[in-house]
Amino acid sequence: MKNIKEDFLKIYQTERGLLLLMVFNTFASLALLIFSIVTLNPEAPVVKIGYGDIGGYRDGTWISLLAFPILAIIFGFFHNILTLRIFHKRGAGMAKFFLITTSCLIFGTALVLIRLLGEE
Repeated sequence: MKNIKEDFLKIYQTERGLLLLMVFNTFASLALLIFSIVTLNPEAPVVKIGYGDIGGYRDGTWISLLAFPILAIIFGFFHNILTLRIFHKRGAGMAKFFLITTSCLIFGTALVLIRLLGEE
C-alpha cells in the first residue's frame, strides 16, 4: 500500500497527463455505472442481453445486465490501481497506453449497452 501512495504522489507531481487520464477514466466509468444502474429494468420479464451475428439478439433476464455495472466498477477502480502498478514497473508511457485502452473499453461497453437498450 505504501508503494501505491508513493506512486500516486509521484504521478501527481510529475505526470499531469497521466493524472488527467486517470481522472477521465474514473469519471467515464462513474458515468457508465450510473447509466447502467438507471437503465436496469427489473420488472421486465425479458430483456435483450446479447447479440450474435448468426442468431441475432438473445433474450434473458435483467440480472444478466448486472454485468455492465460490474464492468464499470472494474474499469473505474481496479484499472486505476493497475495503472499505478504499471507506472511503478513500466513507466508513464505504458500506463498512459493502458488508460487509453481502458477508456476505449468503457466507450465500447457503453455502446453495447445502448444498442441492447435500443432493441427492447
